[in-house]
Amino acid sequence: MTNENKPYDPAKEGAQMSFDGRMSYGDYLQIDKILDAQHPLSSAHDEMLFIIQHQTSELWMRLAIHELSAAREAIKTDNLAPAFKMLSRVARIFEQLNNAWDVLRTMTPSEYTEFRNTLGQSSGFQSHQYRLVEYVLGNRNQAMLKPHAHKPEVHALLKAELLLPSLYDEALHLLARHGIAVPQEILDRDVSQQHQANEGVELAWKQVYQNTGKNWTLYELAEKLVDFEDYFRRWRFNHVTTVERIIGFKRGTGGTGGVSYLRRMLEVELFPELWHVRTQL
Repeated sequence: MTNENKPYDPAKEGAQMSFDGRMSYGDYLQIDKILDAQHPLSSAHDEMLFIIQHQTSELWMRLAIHELSAAREAIKTDNLAPAFKMLSRVARIFEQLNNAWDVLRTMTPSEYTEFRNTLGQSSGFQSHQYRLVEYVLGNRNQAMLKPHAHKPEVHALLKAELLLPSLYDEALHLLARHGIAVPQEILDRDVSQQHQANEGVELAWKQVYQNTGKNWTLYELAEKLVDFEDYFRRWRFNHVTTVERIIGFKRGTGGTGGVSYLRRMLEVELFPELWHVRTQL
């Protein structure tokens, strides 16, 4: 056998091959815990796909929360370059979440029916991490605290978030600090409530867009926010079409209207004035 045909041995180049008492890849990432978290409740082949799809989505959302929270703090302290990097990363996280729907859509209605009854009342709208993402962004529907009342620590986490200015609130405060006129009632508003589209805020963003040279960092922030919401909207839309493709117009397992509920979510605007101002430019 020539040297070219011999099996490659990475140890000959210094690779560590023995991990007794040493940290390995699996140790660092706690792979055993992750791979022991899939427990299908039926014999249906596709239940594993359904579980892993949602578990990986939760992992991506955990990273999104990490990045969005840090971006909010960076905007609050006028540290905009890192904030822009974080917002770009979150947009790409939601691109990954969008791609995941393509995998789930390989499951047919017949295949889902085989294990749907095992889900009980569980439903994606009960995801506290998804709710936290929306609360950080500013979609602060307090009615959605109710599904988490049975878990005091989760309920407290969401309530604590409602006491903080949202990412968009901090962006509007940033405009004001940079000399852009933002209505005082918006700056002083009750941040626990949903932000409503405001003509004065739209005029503030219009000022940014009409003089991008003078307001370049604010203009860049605006486009980072729009870019992120673009991906977020696509994720919501793909959610709707995936659900309709698999269950049609049946009610959701958690009791929602299913597709009708998800379509209503498509109407929610996270940063409304950034979309409305485009008509005025």
